[in-house]
Amino acid sequence: MRVFLCAVGLTVLGACTTSVPDSGAGVGFDNYDGYLEDKRARDAQLSGGGALPAPDAVSSESLNTSGATVSDNDAEAIAAEAEAALAEADANSGESVVHASPSNPAPATVNTATGISGENDFEAVGEQRSIESDAALIARNRARYKVVDVEALPSRSGTQEPNIVAYALATKHPVGTQVYNRVGFNKEAKFRRNCAKYASPDRAQEDFLARGGPKKDRLGLDPDGDGYACGWNPAPFQKAVGG
Repeated sequence: MRVFLCAVGLTVLGACTTSVPDSGAGVGFDNYDGYLEDKRARDAQLSGGGALPAPDAVSSESLNTSGATVSDNDAEAIAAEAEAALAEADANSGESVVHASPSNPAPATVNTATGISGENDFEAVGEQRSIESDAALIARNRARYKVVDVEALPSRSGTQEPNIVAYALATKHPVGTQVYNRVGFNKEAKFRRNCAKYASPDRAQEDFLARGGPKKDRLGLDPDGDGYACGWNPAPFQKAVGG
């Protein structure tokens, strides 16, 4: 009876034990190689391309020394870059051209300074000069210093031309202020044509005054009637004497 009960118990335990799956078949797939092939095909479809070749489909001839695939276009680009680098080196006395880049090393500091100047070196100055010598130098400079009083400008001699400096100091109105009446036709065209004959506004003003200006203007050098011919301006002369 005891042997019978043991046999029945073993039978029941055997029925309750689950079977262990075959690990070689993969988890939910036929096998692992099939899973990899399906994954590559799915990734190729998602990226819009065809199926990617298996690793064995890449020949060793299409790999360079680093193991990366190199196409004909890539090879031509690499060759062109190499030729450009050689050309730059030839144009730079054989030295490779350094292009600006944050990764470039800092340039070496070139220090050609030989020290401070003698005027700033207290020891050197102390050997050459003394307090007494500096005091004597200051005294000599003070003896040569002269204060020149402001004097009136001297009148020009030996010429009959009007003195435009004296005229500038005698006038007070600014450029463009009409003081004298001007009449005539085509005043602007006459002004441009005749003013072009003078080498400078100063020469035009001298001739303008010599011909009866500023009251008279036979050549039309002062169409706005301010007494200044061909754009001449008395301000620089007035500022020179503080006017």
